Amino acid sequence: MKKKLCMRIMLAICFTFLVAGCGSHIHPKTAESNPSKLHTASAGKTKPVILVIVDSLMEKPLREAIRQKSAPAMEFLLQKGELIPQVVSSFPTMSVTIDSTLLTGTYADGHHVPGLVWYDGKEQRMVFYGNGIKEAMKIDQVQVFMDAVYHLNQEHLSKETKTIHEELADQGKDTASINGVIYRGRTEHVLKVPPFLKLAKDVPDQLRITGPKLFSYAALARLDPDNARNTYLWKKFGMNDRFTAQDLAYLVRQHRLPAVTVAYFPENDNRVHRKGPDERQGIIRADEALQEALSSFGSWERAVKEAIWIVMGDSGQSRVYGDRGQATIELIPLLKDFRIARLNRPVSSGDQILISTNERMAYVYALDPRVKVSEVAARLSREPKLDMIAFKEGSAIRIISGKSGGTLRFRPGGSYKDEYGQTWTLSSDPRIADMKITGNRIVYGKYPDALARLQGAMFSHEGRYVVANAEPGYELVGESSLTHVGGGSHGSLHEKDSLVPVIVSGTDIRPKTLRIVDFKDWIMQLANERR
Repeated sequence: MKKKLCMRIMLAICFTFLVAGCGSHIHPKTAESNPSKLHTASAGKTKPVILVIVDSLMEKPLREAIRQKSAPAMEFLLQKGELIPQVVSSFPTMSVTIDSTLLTGTYADGHHVPGLVWYDGKEQRMVFYGNGIKEAMKIDQVQVFMDAVYHLNQEHLSKETKTIHEELADQGKDTASINGVIYRGRTEHVLKVPPFLKLAKDVPDQLRITGPKLFSYAALARLDPDNARNTYLWKKFGMNDRFTAQDLAYLVRQHRLPAVTVAYFPENDNRVHRKGPDERQGIIRADEALQEALSSFGSWERAVKEAIWIVMGDSGQSRVYGDRGQATIELIPLLKDFRIARLNRPVSSGDQILISTNERMAYVYALDPRVKVSEVAARLSREPKLDMIAFKEGSAIRIISGKSGGTLRFRPGGSYKDEYGQTWTLSSDPRIADMKITGNRIVYGKYPDALARLQGAMFSHEGRYVVANAEPGYELVGESSLTHVGGGSHGSLHEKDSLVPVIVSGTDIRPKTLRIVDFKDWIMQLANERR
């Protein structure tokens, strides 16, 4: 029994961090990688694009790190380019959803990855990509492994929309993904499961996945044969900044940079979660890793001359109050009038609702057809810490507020136009979403691109559900939710979670709008731009 418990704990640790900060000991069958066949800056007439995603990178601590001369690599790229301080992320502001938006150019209603945790009505089960050991221990760990490593990219990410890797492959251009959460491409890779994971029942011996030509994902797969030193247990199995930087530098030294390389630096996120939004140590560590990548060109000047660099955050974080009683929004007591599905058992016919928390937002599902989503929303509206509670009314969405008690109804198309050129039909009180209406013009306030991002979440997957959004300072808690009391958290629609900085160097071309949803088209343009 003790041995079995230890194995469950080890599996939970590994699987929990596969997406949110760790990998597992899996070694790939190396994909075709003939250097003569790879698209490089020297072989073609376009500059390679290097897209560096620093998890939870925010403008204020970035500027402070640069001011204190503790982020020389980012300072150099800024001096050679431009800092765009406030780019709008996706919603929910969770990495799997944001990166899906970045790679596909659609919000969640297009790419169908609703969040880090959600309910699949077709399979009648929770989908869990990794959000803390307490929840992972209550869910089948093999399921978590398969969702994070295989299902996310191969099944859940909509096949109706192409990723950057797929679209460039169709144009005959190669790409790379290093520790990227979303990586689906056209090249098949075989991932072999290590012996200790095979002790778990139903873990397959190997997995066939599709990714870009050059694929690296922590201990799952590496490009540099000497990068194994960064894949130990105490280095989060390779899900760390040094691993990413070393594999990126390897591509440079081998003259194998493809048209686009997506390189994910994960460590800052965990530090901000623990220390709060002003934490700079994660930025300093990311910068140290970035210095290695720049230096691999021979000089930093050469790096910006020979490549286009984009260094960006994916989400912000807002500070969580230091007192747990004040900081947490307990959803189970709010919904105690319903029979709530439990994490440690399959959903049954007697369950009426299911709670799926994503830190500062949550999906609450009405499983019982006799339960109206408006009833669930009404119960949630008793909590003033919830600034927006949304549910579908046919093709429209209604928002109510626990904070103000007002209501807003909207749907796409109509006479009102927002700052991104999107048109909407509105009724009731736009102040709920902090919007100002001047004539037929919509101006967003503290919830940037609120209507399109909320529309994306509300139509991201099948089912009857309510979206609950927390005010800054608070986190939503379900049965065993991970919390960050006294630290930082994200997930919500609020600007503190939603605005990220971007440093661009090596090109004067900019995206159509300052939204991550428009970055795919921008990167595709850069990948095809003649020098």
